[in-house]
Amino acid sequence: MRVLAAMSGGVDSAVAAARAVEAGHDVTGVHLALARNPQTYRTGARGCCTLEDSRDARRAADVIGIPFYVWDMADRFHEDVVDDFVAEYAAGRTPNPCLRCNEKIKFAAVLDRAVALGFDAVVTGHHARLGADGLLRRSVDVAKDQSYVLAVLTREQLSRSIFPLGDSTKAEVRAEAARRGLAVADKPDSHDICFIADGDTRRFLAQRLGEQPGEVVDASTGAVVGTHAGAYAYTVGQRRGLHLDRPAPDGRPRYVLSITPKTNTVTVGPAEALEVSRVRGERPVWTGGPRPEAPVECEVQLRAHGDVVPATVALDGDTLHAELRRPVRGVAAGQAVVAYRPDPAGDVVLGSATIAG
Repeated sequence: MRVLAAMSGGVDSAVAAARAVEAGHDVTGVHLALARNPQTYRTGARGCCTLEDSRDARRAADVIGIPFYVWDMADRFHEDVVDDFVAEYAAGRTPNPCLRCNEKIKFAAVLDRAVALGFDAVVTGHHARLGADGLLRRSVDVAKDQSYVLAVLTREQLSRSIFPLGDSTKAEVRAEAARRGLAVADKPDSHDICFIADGDTRRFLAQRLGEQPGEVVDASTGAVVGTHAGAYAYTVGQRRGLHLDRPAPDGRPRYVLSITPKTNTVTVGPAEALEVSRVRGERPVWTGGPRPEAPVECEVQLRAHGDVVPATVALDGDTLHAELRRPVRGVAAGQAVVAYRPDPAGDVVLGSATIAG
C-alpha cells in the first residue's frame, strides 16, 4: 500500500513512519509547514511545526530511508485553526485547537491531497488504535491516549488512516527510536498551543481582539464584584486571575460559571454551581457503528485527559444529548463530548460532538 507519513519532527511520528516501512508499505514522509512566520511559533520542547521540527523530520526520514517533502499548509492552518481559535473565544467558548487541526488539516486537507496524489492512506504518530473492524479505540498507554482528539474523524477518514503506535507505551516508542538510531528518541513532547510562542493565551487574544472592558458579576447576588479587559480571556471553571474587588460573603473562592459575549459579562460563583448533569453537543460524528435510534449507555469524556463519566447518550438530528450519571464541574462550550463503549479489546470511540451547553 502506498502511504503518506505525516512527520511532525517528534519521536512518535518518526517511529510510526519506520513501522509503516517495516510493515511493507511504500512510504513517503511529509512535514507540514503550518506557520506563516515560524519564528513566532514555539520551539524546542514546546514546538510541533517550527523550522527546527522540519529539520528533525527530514533527518528522521533520511535514517528511515524514505522520500521526504514539506507541504506548505500555513494559510489553511491560519484560517481553519488560528482564526477559529480566536473566533471561538470571542464567542465565549473554549476551543481545542489540536482537535480542530486534526479535523481540518491532518485528516481533511492533507488526506484529500494525499488521495489526489495516489496515496492510499495517511500514517500518523497518534497514540490510538484502529482495528481491522474500522473502530477507533484508546491507546494501551492511557496517559498518552489521543483518541479524544481523533473522535471528530469520519468513518471515511478513519478508513484511510493508520495509527501504528496504539499498542505501545510512550516509553516503548522512545526505546525503539533509540534502537533505530533516530535522533529524536529523547526529544521532549510538544505542549501547550504551538502558535502562541510565549504561552500567554490572554495576551495573544488581546492583540487580535483588543481591549473590551466589562463587568464580573456574582451569580448569587447579582452584584458587580470586578471588571475585566475582555471576556474572551476567561474560561468556565477558571479560578485564578479573576482579580475581584471584593471577596465572597462566606469567604469561599469563586470560579467562572459562564461568559456572555452579548453583554460582555463574566459570571462567577461557588464551585458547586459549576456542576452539570446534562450536556448538549452540536455537529455529532458517529463512527462506532450504525447511528443509534435509541439512547445508548456508555461513558463520556468532556475534555482532553479529563475524567470518564458514565452516561446515557442520544442523538436527535444534528444534536447529541448526554445525561451524566454523576455531576461534572467545569464543562466548557467549545470542547468535545466523546462517547466511549468499554470493550475488552480497548474502549471503542462511538462518536463525538462539540459541546454547546
